[in-house]
Amino acid sequence: MDELSQQAFLNHIGGEWVACASGATVPNLNPADSADVVGRFQQSDAADGARAVAAAAAAFPAWRDTPISKRAAILFRAAQLLEDRADSVARELTREEGKGLALARDEVLRSAQTLRFYAVEGQSFTGETFVNDDPDMVVYSQREPLGVVTVISPWNFPISIPARKIAPALITGNTVVFKPSSDAPLSGYRLAQALVEAGLPPGVLNFVTGPASKVGQAITTAPAVRAISFTGSTAAGEQIHRGAGLTTRTQMELGGKNPLIVLADADLDRAVDLAVKGGFSLSGQACTGTSRLLVDRKVLAAFTEKLLARMAKLTIGNGLEGNFDLGPLATRKQLDTVLSYIALGKQEATHLIGGERLDGPGFERGYYVTPALFTDVTQQMRIAREEIFGPVLALIAVDGYDEAIACANDTEYGLSAAIATSDARYAHRFARDIQAGTVKINRTTTGNLINAPFGGLKSSSTSTFRESGRVGLEFYTQIKTVYRAG
Repeated sequence: MDELSQQAFLNHIGGEWVACASGATVPNLNPADSADVVGRFQQSDAADGARAVAAAAAAFPAWRDTPISKRAAILFRAAQLLEDRADSVARELTREEGKGLALARDEVLRSAQTLRFYAVEGQSFTGETFVNDDPDMVVYSQREPLGVVTVISPWNFPISIPARKIAPALITGNTVVFKPSSDAPLSGYRLAQALVEAGLPPGVLNFVTGPASKVGQAITTAPAVRAISFTGSTAAGEQIHRGAGLTTRTQMELGGKNPLIVLADADLDRAVDLAVKGGFSLSGQACTGTSRLLVDRKVLAAFTEKLLARMAKLTIGNGLEGNFDLGPLATRKQLDTVLSYIALGKQEATHLIGGERLDGPGFERGYYVTPALFTDVTQQMRIAREEIFGPVLALIAVDGYDEAIACANDTEYGLSAAIATSDARYAHRFARDIQAGTVKINRTTTGNLINAPFGGLKSSSTSTFRESGRVGLEFYTQIKTVYRAG
């Protein structure tokens, strides 16, 4: 047992690190070894949430009036702190969430880059001047912050996703209440810690941990909360969206059932690489991860053979102990969910490989599942329609581009989609025809640029504001139009 295992991490409310009102804490467990406690975190309730919202509301006027250059300087300093601590924060991230150490370090560095990006972009994000017929009048718009913003982040990218929500909120002059996922709170704590140490005034960023059923409701339904940015399950997002006030903005990044189309003209080796990386990186626990393979019948046998050969070589293990292709699933609940879908898949379709829980030496206390592939899948099967969020691929045979597109779009989701083809005509048609917010051509469904918009269509996102990129600033501001004469 190390020092981290015994440490109780505090909330940060109104500029102070404090315990929750009840004093209760819960252990944060390592998914590679559930006997390993990665700190204990506050079990905050509605009273703690109300305190956090009140602190953010009280801090808003002064932070709104703080020169933007000073707000940017704080983000720059926080970014440097994260970079300086990248190795230690990455090890903690791997230990609490399960992804490989190299991926964890990349995520920490991406978070620092995100803070810098918005520190720069926010300083040039202004209103417009409008032409009018009165030579004695000037008409212009100005962007102003909303006020208190609630940020709720998921466990699969526990530092980079909150960074891309919090940074644009702060640079535009909002104050923030931040609740990380209870299944990976330490990484969010390190982000909050860096921002506080960088010089954020008291109350500008408030950090609370605890169950969504208690503290989560308090920080999303309070009248002082002007906006909510959430990433997580569709069910949870819908509940938050419906519970928010009439004039409260919401930004919901939700589920996906992301397809990779493989046409007959595709480079099959490259297509297999896209399937493996898109479907099994992060153990299938990426919102944009590939879960459906729509393969032209003309190349189905050859593609399947190549894919099985690649899958047989994939390695699984603890990310702190080696460079493995897959790590554990993030929680026991996620393990049970994935195993239940694998059992369902064996009833619905033809099981080709994988899907076993590893419980031998070195795996017995972890949440490990071998990557699974099912074939003879139809679009009506549950494994083809429901989000699994694990290393499970459903292989669906299609006859040509038109059937592939129809099948790809036959889902309630529309987050990300990819195509493997060597025909430029199909590439251009795909970008037009596919119902997804992120479109990849000869690239994996996973991954997005810091400076590009991100979000889905249909049930994958609320039809409001995009995250990421310069447009990510829009959600956190409101427009005031000014008519000035003389």
